[in-house]
Amino acid sequence: MICPRKAGQIRPPLPRQSCAAGNFGRRRSILADTPAEQDARLETLYSYDILDTEAEADFDDIVDLASKICETPVSLISLVDEKRQWFKARVGFEPQETGLDQSVCSHAILDGGYTEISDMGADPRTADNPLYVGDPRVKFYAGANLVAPNGQPIGTLCVLDTKPRTLNDFQRQALQTLSRHVMMQLELRKKIRIEAALRAEMDHRVKNSFQTIASLLRMATRKVQDPDAKDVLALVERRFGAVASLHSELMGQGGKGKVQTSSYLEQLNKLLAASAPDHVTIFCEAEPGELQAVQASALGMIVSEFVANSIKHAFVGDRAGEIRISLRRQEGGESWLLECRDNGRGHDGAVSGADSTGLGRMLMATAAEQLSGRLSTDFSANGALLRVCFRQ
Repeated sequence: MICPRKAGQIRPPLPRQSCAAGNFGRRRSILADTPAEQDARLETLYSYDILDTEAEADFDDIVDLASKICETPVSLISLVDEKRQWFKARVGFEPQETGLDQSVCSHAILDGGYTEISDMGADPRTADNPLYVGDPRVKFYAGANLVAPNGQPIGTLCVLDTKPRTLNDFQRQALQTLSRHVMMQLELRKKIRIEAALRAEMDHRVKNSFQTIASLLRMATRKVQDPDAKDVLALVERRFGAVASLHSELMGQGGKGKVQTSSYLEQLNKLLAASAPDHVTIFCEAEPGELQAVQASALGMIVSEFVANSIKHAFVGDRAGEIRISLRRQEGGESWLLECRDNGRGHDGAVSGADSTGLGRMLMATAAEQLSGRLSTDFSANGALLRVCFRQ
């Protein structure tokens, strides 16, 4: 579909048709020489994975600024491919790309850092260019090369006008400065893309390792006969599960070092529910917010240990019950309150989740210290309640 032509925009003319007796009367533009290191140059261009991508505001802003500073109706970020030039951003110019027969930029990348043609009709490189012989004619060109860190020119930031002219020193300097900003954006975009690919590969490998270790832990737990050893292995498996949930949430957040409270507890709940007996139901809820990774790790330890101890001590046999975990803000959002409660055997002589002794109790206390929080417990005939209040 051809978009309607906007006022002031330049649309290059269609190629002239040859006469019946061959090409008599047809004017041919002069194609630029192929760069000496064309293969390396194209490899550099393709490494940015930028061709045929959608418009991006960071690049659009640059061509808009270049057009205003240089007082020209047209400004382009032109990337010179093997057989075409493609425009990542453009002002006042209709096509998204043109052939190299209409490309002044393919000449400019051969000329060093900056090219200015005050009158295209007087320059043999451009006198027959379809842009110049078209209507309206493009008569002025200035371009600053886009030079990659390896020294290869991949295109230009250029401005065009329909009248012969020159830029002043400030405009020339500004155009070259903006061209470097284009390259900075391309390098940043490339770095982000590479880091995302590496992060995805790392995530895949870590998840595979988690699955392998979890399987080994389950096998070891089944084979061990000593009750104390079984308890230790079960503790390690719970801790490992909490770490796996934390990793999954961190990678879901792009590796930013922060986790979303609601989705993290939701994942942790699924992990704990999968290992809970049918007669115990686990509920988790959290207000939306973010926690640092170290905070989430400590919180996951407290929750997983409370749940494990409640299942073991508060719901002996087939006694049905519930374990409820909640995380909500306190003090106007400056702190968090974690509450873990069960409706198990409480004060009737059993040791409920919050009142366990030994390694589990020590781990919960240590985790509360990592949060710089205050841990408190309360027991009644209706079950146990553990609270930890900690700062954001």
